[in-house]
Formats: sequence, structure tokens, C-alpha cells
Amino acid sequence: MKQKATVIAVLNQKGGVGKTTTAINIASALGKQKQTVLLIDSDPQANATSGLGVSLSGLNSTLCDVLVSGTAVSSTIQKTKIKNISILPADPRLASAEIDIATRDRREFILKTAIDDLEYDYIIIDCPPALSLLTINALVAADYILIPVQAEYYALEGLSQLLQVMQQVQSRYNPDLELLGVLMTMYDKRTSLSRQVYDEVEKHFKGKLLETVIPRNIRLAEAPSYGVPIDEYDKWSRGAKAYKNVARELAKRLEGNK
Repeated sequence: MKQKATVIAVLNQKGGVGKTTTAINIASALGKQKQTVLLIDSDPQANATSGLGVSLSGLNSTLCDVLVSGTAVSSTIQKTKIKNISILPADPRLASAEIDIATRDRREFILKTAIDDLEYDYIIIDCPPALSLLTINALVAADYILIPVQAEYYALEGLSQLLQVMQQVQSRYNPDLELLGVLMTMYDKRTSLSRQVYDEVEKHFKGKLLETVIPRNIRLAEAPSYGVPIDEYDKWSRGAKAYKNVARELAKRLEGNK
């Protein structure tokens, strides 16, 4: 019997912290390590979907249909052109899906029930930038949370609220949920601010901050417009090397948790 997938929710309710970039590029880096990966796009902006080169116009069904209408996940998952990576795509209708499922019984468990028997090594969920019912569904389905944090003045703003939501999910729905790590993004080693923010986050999240930082990198910003992860767009770039190291670091942490 195949081992259950490791499910990681990539989450920060602040926008613009590199959340989708992180979800896509960790998925791709794990795929390069010969792991099978499903990326679930749980953000109505559907940036993870387009960032993997999947056209919204060609989709018969998306995560919205799975959550609202009970459409089979197996018929909704799309193969991508990236080896070992599949996607459960999103589309803008996902924004209203929460209203449709709000009155359901066990509404927090809809995503978990839908993906529980899927056979992948990893399932990565790109969460919306909000602490919403979609996010709660992701956290109930997940084993771990990864929080990308931007190296800027207000990096810690809102994170205490996020951790409170995590604790509520742990106590009510998913006692096994764990914080896997915090990842510093858009790090500029030339500035003292980046170093100060890193130290502050390290103090706040003792032992959880990843050693690898994601640098500010033009190639990293360009890759989504070509519909590919950074390791396909420019595998020699600093961004590609950083995400490769992040995937290794996360795999090592997960190994230590077994």
C-alpha cells in the first residue's frame, strides 16, 4: 500500500510575500528529486495555475467544482508540462465558493475528504491571502504549514493572528497539524534591514526559520509570465538554487519528523 502523501499548506494572509512563487518552486524542486507532487491552487487569483502554464480557458472543472458540486478530483487534476507535477487548478469562481459551502455540514473537511486517498509523495496547497473558509479547509487537510515571510519592516504583522487560527484548527479539527517552517523571501543581503528582519523572525519562531533565504531575483519574478517554475526558466539563477536548497531543507525536516 502506498504511503499517504505529505500535505503542506503554504500560507500567509498578507499578499505579496512570495507565497505562490514558493508553492510553485518547492513543488518543482521536489519533482526534480523524483517525487510526485500535486499542487492545489486554493487561491481565486489562480496564479499557481497560470504559473505552471495551465490555461484557464481550457479547463472543464476546477477546485471550485470539487468543493461546491462534488466533482471528482481525479477528473479535475491536470498534468503539467513539468515532470512529476500535477495541478488541481483554480479559477476566479473560487471566490464565491465559500458562500456556497458555508452552510454545509462538516464544511471544514470538504477538501480533506476530496484529496485523502490521492497517491502522491507530496501535496502542496497554495492558500489564498486571507484567513477564510478556503484557508481553514487547507489547514484541516494539511499535515504541515509553511509560512513565507517577506524581509521587510512589517514582516511579523498579522502572523500572531495566523498562528491563532492554526491553534484553533489544531484544537477543533486537526490535532496533528504542525508548523514545518518559516521561509524568508525577497531577502537583500546588501541591506541591514534584511538581516534585522531575519534576526527578529528567528527570535519569534525559535528553531522554525529555514536557513535558506530566497533572494530578490529578477529571474524569479520573470518566470511566472512564461508559465514555468524558476528551475525550468533559469536553473542557474540565484532563485533556482535557493528553492532547490529549501526543498532539501524541508525534506530533511520531514525525515526528522518521521
